[in-house]
Amino acid sequence: MKILIIRHGDPYYPTDSLTERGQREAQLLAKKLVNENITDIYVSPLGRAQLTAKPTAEALGITPVVLDWLREFPAALNCQYDTDFYKNMKSPWNMPPELWTGDSDLYDINKWKQSELLVGSEIAATYESNCKEFDALLESHGYKREGNLYKISADAKREKTIALFCHFGLGTSLIAHILNMPLVAVWNSIFLPPSSVTTLYMEQHIATRPIAHGIFVGIGDTSHLFAGQQPISCSGLHTKELK
Repeated sequence: MKILIIRHGDPYYPTDSLTERGQREAQLLAKKLVNENITDIYVSPLGRAQLTAKPTAEALGITPVVLDWLREFPAALNCQYDTDFYKNMKSPWNMPPELWTGDSDLYDINKWKQSELLVGSEIAATYESNCKEFDALLESHGYKREGNLYKISADAKREKTIALFCHFGLGTSLIAHILNMPLVAVWNSIFLPPSSVTTLYMEQHIATRPIAHGIFVGIGDTSHLFAGQQPISCSGLHTKELK
């Protein structure tokens, strides 16, 4: 089975919609995704993700299924920073690097949830809840998580491709879950550009053993934008331009 984790197009946050650039991105994205053999589309309840999914869903004739847990990761930090630039910033994937890189617990898969930086927040609990929802979705397609592997049921549809239209924070949290890596380190080290596609295969090493693990063959792919001569949006980065 193949899983596509797709970030929404360039956002206009005041109205939870897409900018004109984001609308162009969604159209170019649809041209790419019609060739991905998508069988199921799941989408966040938020407008910017639904508008991104719409051209693809219409082109494929698939009715998207709205999953509330695919909304942008709702938990925020509960701490204050020393500098004026960061003092009102609550996004846990936008921490000042000198803060999170200095906390060794945030690099430890067994300790990151107890880091002092996360005290008083719902980040760990929300992450665990979303991971359970994601695993339940995969189980509904025949892949049941057991430890860090997935047991493949006899009736699993291995040829399926499911597309998840979601958000940066949520999408990177799924990457952390699949890779069994500490969430904060992944959040602050991987960027998923608007309308980018992250491709995950449920890899079965031996045909006679019904066991799979997740393997990424592409993270944050924006080839559809290059094909359409559309620049990459840096929404979500402090960098002003990507080339």
